[in-house]
Amino acid sequence: MSTPHNEARENDFAKTVLMPGDPLRAKFIAEHYLEDVKQVNGVRNMLAYTGTYHGKRVSVMGSGMGIPSIGIYSYELFTRYGVERIIRIGSAGSIQKDLKLFDIVIASGASTNSNWAAQYHLPGTFSAIPSYPVMKEAIDAAEKFNYRYQVGQVLSADNFYGEEWEPFAGMGVLACEMEAYGLYCVAAQLHKEALAILTISDSLVEHEDTTAKEREQSFTNMMDVALECIKE
Repeated sequence: MSTPHNEARENDFAKTVLMPGDPLRAKFIAEHYLEDVKQVNGVRNMLAYTGTYHGKRVSVMGSGMGIPSIGIYSYELFTRYGVERIIRIGSAGSIQKDLKLFDIVIASGASTNSNWAAQYHLPGTFSAIPSYPVMKEAIDAAEKFNYRYQVGQVLSADNFYGEEWEPFAGMGVLACEMEAYGLYCVAAQLHKEALAILTISDSLVEHEDTTAKEREQSFTNMMDVALECIKE
C-alpha cells in the first residue's frame, strides 16, 4: 500500500483529506483541532495525520509547493488510499484591491500558466473547476461563521516571482497561488472531489504581507470552513 512518497498503510487515511502546502501547518491543525490523532506519514517530512473532528474522521497532510507536488500526493491519495475528497487549505496573494489580508477565497475555478494539463492530450484548454457539492458546503460554512470571503477564480502559477498576474487580474481573477489547478485536474481525471479554500497572506496590489508564523498558525477561519466539509 505504501508509495515512494507515503508510508501510510491501508485505511490510515480518512475519506476527506485537508491539504495545506506547509507540512507544519498540517501538524498545527492535527494538534489543535483533531482528537485521537495518529501520524500516518513522515516520508520526506511531508507530515500526515488522521484523527477525528466532532466525531468525524478526517486526515490532514502537507502537499508541498507547486502543481507537480500536489499532483503526486493527491493522485496517490485518490488511487491508493481510498480518499474521496481533498480540500486544499493554503495561502494566496490578492490581486484585487477589495480582497484584504486574512480574507478567504473559495476557488470556483483555476487558471494557470502551467503546462500540467498537456499530459491529458485534450484537443483544447481544460477549465479546472472544483466539485460543486463541497464548494457549496464551504460557502454555507463561511456564511454561518460570518467570515469575510469571496468566491471566484484563482491563478495557479508555476512561478512565485514575476508580474504575470497582472493580465489575469484584468480578467477578474482574485488571487495567485500555486496548486489549485493541479488538484482540480487530478480530481477531474479520477472522478473525485476537490476544492481549494485559501487565505489571503499578502496583497500584490497593496504590497502588504503576513509573517511566516501567521501563515502557519493564524489562518484559523479557513480551517473552520474546511472542517465543516468533512465527507464521512
